[in-house]
Amino acid sequence: MSHGTEVEAGPAVELTGGLLHDWQRRNRAATIPHAIAELRKAGNLENLRRLTDPSVGPYRGRYPFLDTDLYKTLEGLAYEVGREDAPPGAREFFDEVVVLLEQAQAEDGYLNSYFQDPDQPKQPWSDLGWGHELYNLGHLIQAAVAAHRRLSDGRLLTIARRFADLVVRRYGEHGEEAVDGHPEVEMALVELYRETGDADYLTQARLFVDRRGHGKLEHTIFPGEYFQDHVPFRELPSVTGHAVRMAYLAAGAADVHLETGDPTLLAALERLWDDMVATKLYLTGGLGSRHSDEAIGDRYELPSERAYAETCAAIATMQWAWRMFRATGGAKYLDVYETVLYNAYAVGLSADGTAFFYDNPLQRRPDHEQRSGMEDGGELLRRAWFGCPCCPPNIIRWMSELQDHVALHRDNTLYVGIYTDARITTEDLTVKVTTNYPWDGEITLTIEKAPPAERTIALRIPGWAENPTLTTPAGFTDGWATVRRTFVPGDVVRLTLPMAPRAHGSHPYLDATRGAIAVARGPLVYCVEQQDADAPVDDLLVSPAAVAKATTRQHDDHVVLDLTAGVAPAPPPELYPVITEQGAETAIREVPVTLVPYFLWGNRQALAMRVWLRTERDN
Repeated sequence: MSHGTEVEAGPAVELTGGLLHDWQRRNRAATIPHAIAELRKAGNLENLRRLTDPSVGPYRGRYPFLDTDLYKTLEGLAYEVGREDAPPGAREFFDEVVVLLEQAQAEDGYLNSYFQDPDQPKQPWSDLGWGHELYNLGHLIQAAVAAHRRLSDGRLLTIARRFADLVVRRYGEHGEEAVDGHPEVEMALVELYRETGDADYLTQARLFVDRRGHGKLEHTIFPGEYFQDHVPFRELPSVTGHAVRMAYLAAGAADVHLETGDPTLLAALERLWDDMVATKLYLTGGLGSRHSDEAIGDRYELPSERAYAETCAAIATMQWAWRMFRATGGAKYLDVYETVLYNAYAVGLSADGTAFFYDNPLQRRPDHEQRSGMEDGGELLRRAWFGCPCCPPNIIRWMSELQDHVALHRDNTLYVGIYTDARITTEDLTVKVTTNYPWDGEITLTIEKAPPAERTIALRIPGWAENPTLTTPAGFTDGWATVRRTFVPGDVVRLTLPMAPRAHGSHPYLDATRGAIAVARGPLVYCVEQQDADAPVDDLLVSPAAVAKATTRQHDDHVVLDLTAGVAPAPPPELYPVITEQGAETAIREVPVTLVPYFLWGNRQALAMRVWLRTERDN
């Protein structure tokens, strides 16, 4: 949630229709009620309740950060409980949790149901590497700020400030030089500074960023790289370690830069971002290739079937992207944001809004068994909940806040970065956006209110868009089309972004997909599920020419692609046959194939799926 500075404010954005609007309605109607029921069933509320009433039973769950699942849900609810179509039971749940937090908080401000548990042998602050106490505080702060801004409800803010003040006393400029094993509190503290004006919180955020990598954290189980704590942040050679931690840390550092103007932070952030996009990000925008430590992996280490690409990492990447856009105005950051939004993030939730992926592979083999969330057993595809359920409530809060990441107003320029049906309002300008994006690239802006003075509207031109057209004179620079004039109510600006299906290859160093083809259209990556092909998906052959000839078709509420694919000959029986030449394969027959948006895969029977397809020789 961006907050204003001297040159940046708002704008107010209301989603009025389209896919993002539909996702928010599903969030209210299905995902939030489902999450509330699961949180109750899992015992998250009882973990707080037993601090004042031990008769409710022992601590439920194995992790010390389960309070954050409540905080993330509360953050989303802060956007929803005041609506006419608020989720059923949401207001009651919100108030119940707030009262429990007020009752559970210690006199000195400390709050963590795991470490405050009377049967817990570990003491508060005794295990900063894995205790997640500051990570907990971060999510509490973000929920508190959302409630204060959206509901004018200061109860959570009072709780959060008491805890934050304790942290400032304990770990501030004159306190112990320590950091948390899981970054997150950094961006929350900056947001708390923006909300309260208390500079101690900004200072604390800066201290946590600056201390990392200086031996302030005890490394257990995994080495310092896992925690982004092996070298100082500004010296990191590449994004590394646990993917969610890395992106949260970068987002927090970006927030510190936004408020302090520290050029050394921005230089590091730009370098890390560019390296990530060039060498470590999946086509879907997913981040993280290793299951063992939920880590990013080496450059070009991007296996499809074992992509971890945790849903929380997708959200963290979007948070980082938005802050980089705010810091630089760069359209390239919103290009990545959009890719993540419609692919790596959206795929984490089922079409009905009640089941979740924890990890998000780009391929499912016919015999694969889904074992997400570091647990044994479970569903073959998405699951209703997890023992470590960090992703579901994270999805909820981000879904509730989608409108906060559509546009930016700065120096009398309205930047429209994400296209969706919306009404965007600044102090003196109101623009209605009408579009069926991402299913087609026609975007219409209608001016509803304007001042008698020149204003600029900047429209993002996505990096994938070739030959965009605008119905009014505009300047095209660095990914933006800018229209400057004195607008009057009724003025219309139309942008057309052609959306031809396109074939993507991969870098030759990327061994896992070298020579393969993936299909995309607009911001959407597509995939083939076995249900939509008359030959095994592992045997399908696709050429760039076949992708260019693909046709679009409306199916239910989304657009699918139809194309003709080849079928490869039966493979040799040897795992490693001797060969004398190598090249694209020739098909023995052709079959019609339908490709669906990647974010919709896994909503039917658990069969094979591929994003990257074998390559056929063009005739």
